[in-house]
Amino acid sequence: MLGSNTIVLVGPMGVGKTTIGKKLASSLGLAFRDTDAIFVSRFGDIPHYFAAHGEGAFRTHEEDIVAEAIAEPGVVATGGGAVLSAVTRQRLLTSTVVYLSTDGTHMAKRLSQGSRPLLKNGLLDWQRIYDQRRELYASVADIEVDCSGAPIKQSVHEIRAGLGLDE
Repeated sequence: MLGSNTIVLVGPMGVGKTTIGKKLASSLGLAFRDTDAIFVSRFGDIPHYFAAHGEGAFRTHEEDIVAEAIAEPGVVATGGGAVLSAVTRQRLLTSTVVYLSTDGTHMAKRLSQGSRPLLKNGLLDWQRIYDQRRELYASVADIEVDCSGAPIKQSVHEIRAGLGLDE
């Protein structure tokens, strides 16, 4: 496996970090942690938190939660904006980072299943945000896996291959 027992999944909202992360963790026999789920368990619903406290307060907590999540071996799914923090990007250097990229063709269906505070205009906002963050995802990544319409099993296999575990 690449340089760390902590594998961190980064990428845009809705790309499948949580779903793929759970399957990957299971296949590797590692614990799974989702930084958005940790946030919700501590502070409540993310859209409500955004509305009440703003994005800045959310990002501050997110930095701390990512630091905690990557401190132990396992697979960690981050929120789509975690890479916005220079502090978090620096901390990710201690982990193996997998960037789950996409061409966006399947995102409309995925994004319709939830409430995301930054997507007031749906797919248009998603594309704008992804375009803004794409270079940040790539800059922290050790491995990039294109999840565009790929079955979860295939994405997990490609990550394992990138880690040197599958041919």
